[in-house]
Amino acid sequence: MLDYLIVGSGLAGISFAEIALKNNKSILVVDNKSQVSSRVAGGLYNPVILKRFSEVWKAQEQLVLMDEFYTEIEDKLKTKFNFRLPILRKFFSIEEQNNWFAASDKINLAPFLSTKLISKKYAGIDSPYDYGQVLHTGYVDTALLLDTYKEYLLANNLLLEETFNPGYIEFFDFGIQYKNIQARNIIFAEGFGLHKNPFFNYLPLDGTKGELFVIKAPNLKLDVIVNTSVFILPLGGDLFKVGATYNWQDKTDHPTEEGKQELVDRIKEILMCDFEIVKHFGGVRPTVKDRRPLIGTHHERKSLHILNGLGTRGVMLGPAMAKVLFDKIENEIPLDAEIDIQRFHKRYLKTLISDRP
Repeated sequence: MLDYLIVGSGLAGISFAEIALKNNKSILVVDNKSQVSSRVAGGLYNPVILKRFSEVWKAQEQLVLMDEFYTEIEDKLKTKFNFRLPILRKFFSIEEQNNWFAASDKINLAPFLSTKLISKKYAGIDSPYDYGQVLHTGYVDTALLLDTYKEYLLANNLLLEETFNPGYIEFFDFGIQYKNIQARNIIFAEGFGLHKNPFFNYLPLDGTKGELFVIKAPNLKLDVIVNTSVFILPLGGDLFKVGATYNWQDKTDHPTEEGKQELVDRIKEILMCDFEIVKHFGGVRPTVKDRRPLIGTHHERKSLHILNGLGTRGVMLGPAMAKVLFDKIENEIPLDAEIDIQRFHKRYLKTLISDRP
């Protein structure tokens, strides 16, 4: 009898797996590698939405939990994943500088926005209006994290590599049985794969496709992350990750010529040096229109739970949302109404009624 059967091994799935294991719970993870958004993500963590100069929802709380989570998992797996790097916002005008300083005066943003302009000149980038520095930033090498954690799960017989078929779920008083596996709870952490889930596919998950590059630019000398219309993340060896696009129509993981051209055009607006595209990849982020995660328990089947909708900020949100879901299940601590899937329950019931003959 397992405590948790976890469907999905992206950032959401491994965050819950690790928190459950830390609390001496038995788990098994099921995954078929069909969802790639966590693996190809930029992996940046940043407490400020730079387009609007607004604070990320509960940023301070997420940063504390995130830092603790990745430090512990690095120690456990003896691998470095979390790299703290400044994020510099390149300014294109005096007006943008003024907007930055106005934002830094706000109480909720002051801890995250430096009031000192960064005037350092980086080879390959023209910056006549300097940069603003976001504090408490960096990136997680998500591909390395997921690969290393998968190896750990396999070594401990905690991973079942197959496609999960919800049609095999049987319900009992103790929880569920899936094929020959009995568990008290199932955590669905499937990302955009949620649309094939008959228990939670009524939820308004609206996937947003993103495309990214790895480029080689020998004449670009950069030891920080630069954020403008795209981010430029140094990987070492003259390699840089650059992204990302936003496409709300295409729900495939395949790179496109349209996405490629958009990224190329944006890079040329920033870089004053030649570059070569080394890799081009894409993935569908599990996003929600109200910009809040989908966390909670099925309204009828109390052994079924969901951890999804982490969107573009899975690195920050994953550990925090896994913890609140675990605390809800184990300690009956209520979820914040902003993230609880019950916020969509009334709409779901209205749909059921309207569909009746």
